[in-house]
Amino acid sequence: MINRKIVTVVMPAYNAEKTLRQTYAEIPFDIVDNIILVDDAGDDKTTELAQELGIKYVIKHSQNKGYGGNQKTCYNKALEINSDIVVMLHPDYQYTPLLIPSICCMIASGLYEVVIASRILGKGATKGGMPRYKYYANRILTFIQNLLMAQKLSEYHTGYRAFTKNVLQSVDYNRNSDDFVFDNQMLAQIFYKGYETGEISCPTKYFKEASSINFVRSIKYGFGVLGVAFAYRLQKMKLIRFRIFK
Repeated sequence: MINRKIVTVVMPAYNAEKTLRQTYAEIPFDIVDNIILVDDAGDDKTTELAQELGIKYVIKHSQNKGYGGNQKTCYNKALEINSDIVVMLHPDYQYTPLLIPSICCMIASGLYEVVIASRILGKGATKGGMPRYKYYANRILTFIQNLLMAQKLSEYHTGYRAFTKNVLQSVDYNRNSDDFVFDNQMLAQIFYKGYETGEISCPTKYFKEASSINFVRSIKYGFGVLGVAFAYRLQKMKLIRFRIFK
């Protein structure tokens, strides 16, 4: 616990057997109370390894539900076990678990209810080997999103983020896509509710075993992200109503 708040780390997994042990070893259990791992019907031994490591809450989908669908299961379970702070950590070791105490302190102090770990603050993305096309696409998309949603985030596309229980209970994330655009839909919902979002600089690593979407899916994701930003602006202007903001 931290400041008497229960901290739960959720790990949306898909074929993470090769990196799960290393990720798990760096989790700071002096403040983390619970780990939830959701195996999205992968074909390796992620579930068995998670059980071997002693992870208490291990869930395996009978069929693949997608990145967003996996997160829905993660957050629903985190709320079910009365978590106060929920941190999403990818088990592919692309993001370091060593930042969890700093992230949780920003929330437990009452300063923020949402914190994201940004690869763009500092030089975390370029030093970690992010492909150039992804880096520049990240910068362009973030610029457009900030304009449309009147925000000042350094990036919208990190998968390392944390929320209070209150945030998870007040945004209807279960209405969101089951695909990769889920992350951006959730941020848009959070902004629409008026929550302040903090950022912390985060190094990252790109390597063979780390999960990453290919170029074609990146294009699809980019258009999806822009669609979310435009939907947010139209909703704010009261021109069209979208179900994710209901």
